[in-house]
Amino acid sequence: MTGLKGEKMAKLKRDYNKEIKDNKGRKYHYNFDFDVMHPYMLRSFEPFFVKGSVLELGSFKGEFTKRLMDHFDDITCVEASDEAICEAKKRINGKAKFVNSTFENAVLPNKYDNVVLTHVLEHIDDPVGLLRKVNEKWLSRHGRLFIVCPNANAPSRQIAVKMGLISHNSAVTEAEAKHGHQITYSFDTLEKDIKAAGLKVIHRSGIFFKSLANFQWDKLLETDIISKEYLDGCYELGQQYPDLCSSIFLLCEKNRK
Repeated sequence: MTGLKGEKMAKLKRDYNKEIKDNKGRKYHYNFDFDVMHPYMLRSFEPFFVKGSVLELGSFKGEFTKRLMDHFDDITCVEASDEAICEAKKRINGKAKFVNSTFENAVLPNKYDNVVLTHVLEHIDDPVGLLRKVNEKWLSRHGRLFIVCPNANAPSRQIAVKMGLISHNSAVTEAEAKHGHQITYSFDTLEKDIKAAGLKVIHRSGIFFKSLANFQWDKLLETDIISKEYLDGCYELGQQYPDLCSSIFLLCEKNRK
């Protein structure tokens, strides 16, 4: 491909290894993500797991994959970053199958009883296209799709708007864009994309009431100020006020009408 069209395509080509690096304005992951959010995500998922296989789309370096190993023997992970997969394989030690591919290009041999998308959909160029592919090609007839995305209306984000740090709740900041974010979802916009892909939502919830930014949480977690009981309280409060949570969780199934 030559000329302006070829230059445009080259410019749009994403470097997934670069996107997972920390940048000046933001870490790609925080201790808060791994030590707080991951356990509470799993706690939210557990009552809805279907016995059988699981497909994790966007496994990063295998931190959440390790938690899935306590519930599933048949785990397949698709990850676009070869550097992340290399690290994940060291952690998982042969207990999961890894496919190094973009979701758009991935060809998988099976359908799966559970498909997990945690903090991934906001990175996707065509989220409805991916959800449609999950629905039509990868989700088993009675399978369930677990979607968790950062919440545009999280109090920490709303406070940042009032402070003038970001323009509006659903803005994609420059630092987020460098990490590949394309959108910041809220319940209405996420459900819109899910329905457009032909899926139906069977459960809505939030994960962890959050009024502080991730970097602030990391500093607090290094002290004895925050107890396990306080963390559990934030999780429980999030069940009462899901639109004020760090992340939103929608559980989906095929629309079999």
